[in-house]
Amino acid sequence: MNTTISQRLADLRDVMRREHLAAFIFPSTDPHQGEYVPDHWKGREFISGFNGSAGTAVVTLTSAALWTDSRYFIAAEEQLRGTEFQLMRLKMEGTPTIAEWIGTQLSADNPERSTEVGIDGMCSSANSIRELTAELRKAGGLTLRTNLDPLALTWHGRPAIPAAPVEIYPMEYAGESARDKLSRLRQALHRQHADGMLMASLDDIAWTLNLRGTDVHCTPLFVSYLLISSTDATLYINKEKLTSEVCAYLQQEGVQTDDYANVGRGLDAYFEHSILLDPDEVNHTLFSRMKRGNGSSVRSAVEIVEAESPAKRMKTVKNATEIAGFRRAMLKDGIAMVRFLKWLDEACQSARFHETELSVDRKLTALRAEQPLFRDISFDTIAAYGEHGAIVHYEATPETDIPLRPEGMLLLDSGAQFLDGTTDITRTIALGPLTDYMRHVYTLVLKGHIQIELCKFPSGSSGTQIDILARQYMWRDGLSYLHGTGHGVGTYLSVHEGPHQFRLEWKPAPLVAGMTITDEPGIYLPGRFGVRIENTLLITPYKQTEFGQFLQFEPLTLCPIDKRPIDASMLLPEERQWLDDYHQMVFDRLSPHLDDDERRWLKEACAPL
Repeated sequence: MNTTISQRLADLRDVMRREHLAAFIFPSTDPHQGEYVPDHWKGREFISGFNGSAGTAVVTLTSAALWTDSRYFIAAEEQLRGTEFQLMRLKMEGTPTIAEWIGTQLSADNPERSTEVGIDGMCSSANSIRELTAELRKAGGLTLRTNLDPLALTWHGRPAIPAAPVEIYPMEYAGESARDKLSRLRQALHRQHADGMLMASLDDIAWTLNLRGTDVHCTPLFVSYLLISSTDATLYINKEKLTSEVCAYLQQEGVQTDDYANVGRGLDAYFEHSILLDPDEVNHTLFSRMKRGNGSSVRSAVEIVEAESPAKRMKTVKNATEIAGFRRAMLKDGIAMVRFLKWLDEACQSARFHETELSVDRKLTALRAEQPLFRDISFDTIAAYGEHGAIVHYEATPETDIPLRPEGMLLLDSGAQFLDGTTDITRTIALGPLTDYMRHVYTLVLKGHIQIELCKFPSGSSGTQIDILARQYMWRDGLSYLHGTGHGVGTYLSVHEGPHQFRLEWKPAPLVAGMTITDEPGIYLPGRFGVRIENTLLITPYKQTEFGQFLQFEPLTLCPIDKRPIDASMLLPEERQWLDDYHQMVFDRLSPHLDDDERRWLKEACAPL
């Protein structure tokens, strides 16, 4: 039994009894609805012990459960072992919704006879609270309370909100001033009949103001809000994070500052006729505060425009400076990857081969760190050998780290934060002899990867319309995968950027020229092995016809795809041609930056199939 989690649950239930709560819900989010959150808001991890990036923990007075998606099924099962938490596998037949489960639990055993469920309204979006409220009502007349954070009472030694300083992101990498971005945002707001907006997404704020920070793991963001009106903008941020240089810069760009905790007062004082609030981005507490008003006749007249923040789609379309930065970043990343792959090949052939998942992670990070403008990795590296490759978001720890052997495959998903761009790449690497079935599965994944890259499509198409290209051949074998096929990538920002993506579920966000997006199909066979191949792509013009503008994908990633596991008989001529052309491009661009030994290795790795 995990005594630490047991004690935390006992402390939480003491608070729940005092507050007459029948259940409490812990989402994975923070007040800004970020995918990766500062330690201060990792309440779900604190209460359950599960550290994946996605999941929701629910605790009643007598039971506990955690919902997560297919990326984390295996990891969550291991991390929840020895605790009260029951694993709920999202999108699997028979898995109840959170509201259904709470209703069932309270019907079976609710000693307090309470019908009130708690959640921290500061860490839940307005839309998520609306949906949850309706679902709980339907599940048995349950009500939702949003004004309590029990962790403030039970999390002893809770990490503080980060206080590290922010820095200016230079124009030589941003390509557009903050003042000009604010002007474009105001024009977009005007088209949506809004005088201003509250921006809560940290990557939107960093992009808009050309500032970066260190508050979020692997992602250069800083905790803040940005309130924009038709004439002014105010950044709500803890003042110790602002140097005199940054303060002068913000003043020059037309941005005032106030304390982070004062954002609610800023909303109370908002005086214009209308304000845009993104209900998927702004947390319930602040959204409700704006909706209720402060009782004054002036304040109560403000109209709320519920719409997506215009910054989201603006930042996904890269300008010429950002695209040039991506190309430089990918070149540096490719150099590091080639040096790593050459080193790994030689290590596998050595009689003194003693590498492990963690040691190859350290080696690759060290090679990336040698490159100019390297700042950090862009996410925790997935170095998954053998059966660990079937754990979609596996992250090796000292407890799980295993030695590599000169056989089977290593799945390596990694990336870097360079000042001029963010990278994300996956290669599945043969370390030695493979079975025929391994080759078959690897080639199915490669075919799906190539079919995405070969696609030509009308501008404005959705990624959902293209996603099937990656899955068509594996579906014929009765194989599939449950994660998305691709996501946007930020400019020295979040490695996961939306709203555009490739995935099965309908996502209407249009694909347009200038966007970056990954191409990363995979197949995962629990207890056996996993395969994933990923490039980061740039969407570029293809041709203009009487049917409109057509687009295509250009691979930005520069790194050979391992040819050793390929069953060449399974490839179509166009797929084989794409692979040879891609490898020729990789060799042409990387070889001038390598020494003679590295160039010889790369030439062989990029030789025609």
